[in-house]
Amino acid sequence: MSFMRQGVQTMMKDGSQLVDEPILKNIHACRELAKITRSSMGPYGLCKMVINHLNKLFVTHDAATILRELEVEHPAAKLLVMAANAMQEEVGDGTNLVVTLAGEFLSQAEALVRMGLHPSDIIEGYKKAGAKALEALDALVSGTVDDMLLRDNVIPAIRTAIASKQYGYESFLAELVTDACINACPSNPKSFNVDNVRVAKLDGESILSSRLVRGFVITRSAEGSVNHIKKAKVAVFSCAVDVPSTETKGTALIESAEQLLQYSKKEEDVIEEIISNIAKTGVNVIVSNSNFGDLALHFLNRYGIMAVKVSSKFEMRRLCAAVGARTLARLDVPSMEDLGACDSVDVTEVGGKNIISFAQDKDDSKLSTIVIRGATQNVLDDVERAIDDGINVFKALTKDKRLVAGAGATEMELQKILTTFGEANRGLDQYAIRKYASSFEVVARTLAEVSGFNGTDLVTRLEAEHHAGKCHNGVQVEDGSTFDAVEGGVVDPYATKFWGIKLATDAVITVLQVDQIIIAKQAGGPKQRPDQARDEE
Repeated sequence: MSFMRQGVQTMMKDGSQLVDEPILKNIHACRELAKITRSSMGPYGLCKMVINHLNKLFVTHDAATILRELEVEHPAAKLLVMAANAMQEEVGDGTNLVVTLAGEFLSQAEALVRMGLHPSDIIEGYKKAGAKALEALDALVSGTVDDMLLRDNVIPAIRTAIASKQYGYESFLAELVTDACINACPSNPKSFNVDNVRVAKLDGESILSSRLVRGFVITRSAEGSVNHIKKAKVAVFSCAVDVPSTETKGTALIESAEQLLQYSKKEEDVIEEIISNIAKTGVNVIVSNSNFGDLALHFLNRYGIMAVKVSSKFEMRRLCAAVGARTLARLDVPSMEDLGACDSVDVTEVGGKNIISFAQDKDDSKLSTIVIRGATQNVLDDVERAIDDGINVFKALTKDKRLVAGAGATEMELQKILTTFGEANRGLDQYAIRKYASSFEVVARTLAEVSGFNGTDLVTRLEAEHHAGKCHNGVQVEDGSTFDAVEGGVVDPYATKFWGIKLATDAVITVLQVDQIIIAKQAGGPKQRPDQARDEE
């Protein structure tokens, strides 16, 4: 009975749990989660093999995918996952930065808690340090992307994002992604939609065989015998292209063979009339969301019209956006406003599979498709994640055009600024500010360690160089030296650093504010009654 217990649990149901002073347990859980994703940071980041609840295998070093498939249960660690998800929604890249920074902030806070510093003082110091870090970040801007439609302006930031997932292919993929984004970018770059850049995956060959199609690609063959159309006029139907059927049931009484022939001839005449009227409008490609009847395909082939089936409604919408067509609900003659236009529609064989390309020869088509090749499905999935990161970086730059130095340079400069700021404070929160500042070393240290070099030596060297005024120096992962990240073309969007620091700080403050965990009794279904048999159906 609950009233026989003592303390807070007297007011709660049997099965409920109460954890007092959980701060160190929460910090430990968050630190362990951060340790999982931390080693996946940077070009030489290590992969994680994750098998999810559906027994699907993932081999990746994309932090967003790892956290999504882990299904974290600990309530404090879930706060870090929520912060990473918010980063993914806001910027689309930098989830590993959020989790790694948050884990390091909490590790440093643990030392202060064990020293006897009250969590309130740590929280106050972290709030001050977080505000100062975001303020100092404005002064560390290394440049801006003035024209989003110029390749050379955009490629460095996209190359840096892709290098952390596909090191070695970053230059090739960055050029593909840049061309695809510029091709799909409207005259006002702020209206750029990431859904306008698609990815079509075909296994076989190597990643270097991937290519860009200005338009839309479907990974299937055409329905009829027409496989190549130039200067295409496209009609899109959401219904079946077949003999129209009545909505009510009826009976046809046929008394002779002549009547049977006339009945079949009438069906042929109806579908031929529909197809011929459509052909007279200049349509030479028909796309349907449903099936093509045999009789309809016969007449489509006779009139030289290409038949394409697209099963997915989402793909249908993208196709309409690519060619400028409207979806028609019934099989009828389309008006000129309903038709889409396309320079060429071709069925080509790639890696033993047929694909249909709706290609626009001009540079301003509304949709781009990157056809990626790779040895296995897992490689294709990983390349797709890298391309998604690159597209999201382009989107982030349309909102905020500022760039900052990558390779851990920005974090090391923030560490220097915040350490000076902490020394100028006189209260107990100065200890928290110093610990917050030293946490930024984790990025440079991790980049060095996963590349096989001594992290402590490299961080010490970078500290000396930043104090000497070399504010853009970061980690050279190739040989374990330091280099000017801006001159080396390793830059990150300002938005990635801003939101990474902000979300990590907010998540850490939330974890430190918790002094009790109260878990209510888990809801369940009605209890089974073993004494009563189930009703027989």
